[in-house]
Amino acid sequence: MSDSLPAPNTSHLRAIEALYSGHHGWLYATLKRKLGNAMDAADLAQDTFTRILASQVTVIDQPRAYLTCVAKGILVNWYQRKALERAYLEALASVPAHEVPSPQAHFIVLETLHEIDAMLDALPPLVKRAFLLSQLHGLQYQAIAEQLGVSLITIKRYMKQAFMQCLMRVE
Repeated sequence: MSDSLPAPNTSHLRAIEALYSGHHGWLYATLKRKLGNAMDAADLAQDTFTRILASQVTVIDQPRAYLTCVAKGILVNWYQRKALERAYLEALASVPAHEVPSPQAHFIVLETLHEIDAMLDALPPLVKRAFLLSQLHGLQYQAIAEQLGVSLITIKRYMKQAFMQCLMRVE
């Protein structure tokens, strides 16, 4: 069985083709103005249309409003990804030169950080907070419960939910 997207129907393809031909230039120019970078703008415009193609939407009443909404979501993800990369590079700057990872290891670490970030973003806010307090700050479940103002059993449920999310990502 293939992991590819389902084949879009003909009406969907026509709708996306019309959307692309009618508004790609506008979206690209808008993103280029916002980012100040033609290559990133082209990539994000392409990502926007790819996401719309995958969505199977066939009727779009207000194309520019719809494109703006989809592009904003992609842009937010892009900014988060860039912030994560900057934080990693800043941390890496303090590492002795002989311990700096190879370019391949660097790429793998960044991809892993993005996957972890996406997994954490999929969690409800309190679950994410409990998980981070446990895993990054080393707090015991009781201390987390007190800090978040919830019961110990709730923290145990939160942690189970977070670990299940981690396991689903691994498989």
